[in-house]
Amino acid sequence: MWLPPAEVIAALAIRPGETIADIGAGTGYFALPMAAAAGPHGKVFAVDAQQEMLAHLRQKLSDGGIQNIELVHAEADSTSLDDSTCSLVLLANVWHEFDDHAAVLREAKRVLKAGGRIAILDWRPDVEREAGPPLDHRISASNAVRDLELAGFARTAHTNAGKYSWLVQGEMPQ
Repeated sequence: MWLPPAEVIAALAIRPGETIADIGAGTGYFALPMAAAAGPHGKVFAVDAQQEMLAHLRQKLSDGGIQNIELVHAEADSTSLDDSTCSLVLLANVWHEFDDHAAVLREAKRVLKAGGRIAILDWRPDVEREAGPPLDHRISASNAVRDLELAGFARTAHTNAGKYSWLVQGEMPQ
């Protein structure tokens, strides 16, 4: 598989009971395994701007009897989630699509609790693949680290994930 979700979930170190925002959740590629990792006392807000994606995820939830995922139709820079509700925000394979990274990061900071974490996963610009955005539309991990640091996130780190992606993580100050 080009991006094993278990590898990403392990890197996120999700703890049972956590509340997570999966911004740009799509059809639930990461929302579903994150909900399993967070357990029955945890919650995942699957946020997506496209109703069609949420409809696919809604069907998966219904078919699987999954109850700890809440679907949210919203934009990444205006999620409608309550302030300080999440311990983790994930933006997976959508960072290259945003025109205003600063606005998305302001929204992530708003919904994160003190000490909460952010993770940005996106396509590596140095590896060609038959899927994903064109190379010239991809953003480097170092640019994402810089954006997180400029937004006030601390303890940033990045690593490669799978063969074609990078994962950048940061933390909200206490």
